[in-house]
Amino acid sequence: MPEPVRSFVTGINLSSLTYLLLIKRLMQYASQCSECFCFGFQGYQVSDISICIMRLSAIGDATHVVPVIRTILKHMPQARITWIIGKLEARLLNDLPEVEFIVFDKKGGFSAIRELRKTLKGRKFDFLLHMQVAARANLLSMLVNSPVRIGWDKSRWRDRHQWFINQCVDIPTQVHQVDAFLAFSHALGIPPEPPVWNWPISAEDDDWARQVLGDGPPLLMISPCSSHPLRNWQATRYAEVADHAISKLGMRVVLTGGPSELEATTGQNIESAMQHKLQNLIGKDTICQSVALLKAATIVISPDSGPAHLASSVDTPVIGLYAATPSRRSGPFNSLDLCVDKYTEAARKFRHKNPEELRWGQRIEFPGVMDLIETRDVIDKLNQFMQS
Repeated sequence: MPEPVRSFVTGINLSSLTYLLLIKRLMQYASQCSECFCFGFQGYQVSDISICIMRLSAIGDATHVVPVIRTILKHMPQARITWIIGKLEARLLNDLPEVEFIVFDKKGGFSAIRELRKTLKGRKFDFLLHMQVAARANLLSMLVNSPVRIGWDKSRWRDRHQWFINQCVDIPTQVHQVDAFLAFSHALGIPPEPPVWNWPISAEDDDWARQVLGDGPPLLMISPCSSHPLRNWQATRYAEVADHAISKLGMRVVLTGGPSELEATTGQNIESAMQHKLQNLIGKDTICQSVALLKAATIVISPDSGPAHLASSVDTPVIGLYAATPSRRSGPFNSLDLCVDKYTEAARKFRHKNPEELRWGQRIEFPGVMDLIETRDVIDKLNQFMQS
């Protein structure tokens, strides 16, 4: 029986029995709009392939899906791709022209499920790429009628992910998440190749970023917050790095982030701890404008967060701050050499084990874990970059 899982309706813990009852109800929904699932691969004409992607969240992971889509369309240009996605992630990716988005409101409860069932009624896909192992996504995947249901490998299974797929991707051990996601394209018979994002940034967002930032010295952009609070660094240490960038390296410093109270407070704390002035844009942009801002930066500093991956995807160098998670697995893909990584020290201090004794990518989210990263560690990386 599965462990208690988080309810995709109310956020409360579900017992194993409730989880099974929800599966039964979703099966009833699915049976009203699709044929019974049949297993095994059937022959398809490349020009006629339809693919459904199930990945609701989060921003960083949605960023990792983009190279998969680029790779599929490069080798199967006539493929029709539908992506079931969360609301925030859809706003970010709405300008991706080759994809049909079906937006699922994760706060919408059973009414959102009924809407998704209505949208998918009568549709059949050749492949389901089931890229999310969480209970909510697993249950929703039952509304997708597809004979070939490709999901994650066994090492990543949770919430009974294996019940909802009939094929697994083949992923080497200890690879970066970008490469792990690309295994879904390999499962379609596409050979391995480097990831390509080619991020769609509108001219309006580019113009807005240029107007807001203006011209001037090299630009250090700090995106200080992860959605996981225990991955966040101290505001006073960000302030020390920002002061160094301004006084010693002649840089401009800009803060960026979303509208949450945590991000606003963090930004204010950084400003108040500084000796020099910076530009605080936290909460003043849209999610699409934030990508344009990140693209305009000379370099970005960020913990393990969506903005770190977004910056990397538009070829902006990133100093990633990693202790709760390993940068080799979840760091900014194009800037792994710039990351400050204290995961080994964190494993020994908080788990009393060496990293190789832990499950690959196991989180070490303990209070104080990010304090293992010293201000000097980040300043040294910034100096190294600016002198290169």
